Amino acid sequence: MAGEPQADCLFCKIVAGEVPATVVRESETTVAFRDINPQAPTHVLVIPKVHYPDAATLAAAEPSVAADILREAAEVAAGDKVDKTGFRIVFNTGSGAGQTVFHAHAHVLGGRGLNWPPG
Repeated sequence: MAGEPQADCLFCKIVAGEVPATVVRESETTVAFRDINPQAPTHVLVIPKVHYPDAATLAAAEPSVAADILREAAEVAAGDKVDKTGFRIVFNTGSGAGQTVFHAHAHVLGGRGLNWPPG
């Protein structure tokens, strides 16, 4: 069922505390933790506690939770002190866009120059 934890989902296991993660923030609806393969000095994933396969599905089903992810992403940036120098929030949606874990999540990247276009 949409929104329900999935037994085979890595991020659902992190939410449940079954898989360790370096958690930097947690709210009623989200968990934010350091990426295990960081692409920048700040690289934190912000995930909803509910399971949806991607950002588009989450936004359609629970727009308030999608907004919570953006709010928490800004708090992560402030906590890592990259809010003034600039940071990027990335939602990869689908394997063609580089999504590898099919649980909606945002990447918060900062602490180095982030060129455009990304590649």
